Amino acid sequence: MRRKDREVTNIIEILQIIEKAKVLHLALFDADYPYIVPLHYGYEYTEGILIFYMHCAKEGHKLDLIRSNPNVCIEVESDVELISGGDVACKHGASFASVIGRGRAELTEDVQEKIRGLSLFMKNQTGREFNINEEMASTVEVIKVVISEFTAKSRSKA
Repeated sequence: MRRKDREVTNIIEILQIIEKAKVLHLALFDADYPYIVPLHYGYEYTEGILIFYMHCAKEGHKLDLIRSNPNVCIEVESDVELISGGDVACKHGASFASVIGRGRAELTEDVQEKIRGLSLFMKNQTGREFNINEEMASTVEVIKVVISEFTAKSRSKA
């Protein structure tokens, strides 16, 4: 990381960024060009590993890309706000907090894991617990992204 003064290494602070953000940008390989999709997500952190869960329709371009190459990159950001530079354009900036990670995506087949992923998804998005059943889980595809390599960065407004 070039700006070490903005690096966030405390895992509690990193998890707070992830908790606050609600949209994850999933970057996939698509032949000659990257393909990036914004998705809502749920997550968990266990033994140094971040696991994100997203859901989508049972068919589509992103699923085809995951099947052909499961290597992915994710990005989330929160607390984005303009910092005014007054009348000097080059003095403008932004406060923010972000997490970027690399890992692998898989399409979850196990119904109990799908239910767990969807439950984490709803908890992160709404702050509430929901009862997800097998029938509900069977109507969507659940993407699981395991991230073992990640960095975080923050710039406060002050």
